[in-house]
Amino acid sequence: METKVQITDMLYSLPVENVQALASKNLNRIPSRYIRPEVEFDVVSIDESQQIPVIDMSKLDHDDEQKKLHQACKDWGFFQLINHGVADEVIEKMKTDTQEFFNLPLEEKMAYAKIPNYLEGYGQAFVLSEDQKLDWGDMIFLFGLPVSTRDPRF
Repeated sequence: METKVQITDMLYSLPVENVQALASKNLNRIPSRYIRPEVEFDVVSIDESQQIPVIDMSKLDHDDEQKKLHQACKDWGFFQLINHGVADEVIEKMKTDTQEFFNLPLEEKMAYAKIPNYLEGYGQAFVLSEDQKLDWGDMIFLFGLPVSTRDPRF
């Protein structure tokens, strides 16, 4: 008998205080969880001739576009996707709605806060240990597909 495993069964995050709430406390110092003294930044040289890879979704059934996609993922870790079929109006609405959400007062955003040991919601995500260094920023993480994994609050 095959066991059905939900995506949400495999992904979780420990609860941590919201960064916006921390920032509003007028702390005298940054909490140690957000300080990364072990990180040394390399000097980044910019080659102006390099451009972010552009992948044409309408051509992904061709070997050459698949190779471009593979190289973009391998060498860059990201790419710009064109001819994906999502209308510009939908993209702009998503950007506007996202900006409006993050402009809400903290109290209103907290209605969408992450539930402990669950990944979706507003706040920090991917926190796996009490000793883990954290990013100084909040996010909203949502599942799009499969629909069965979506939190009905969203």
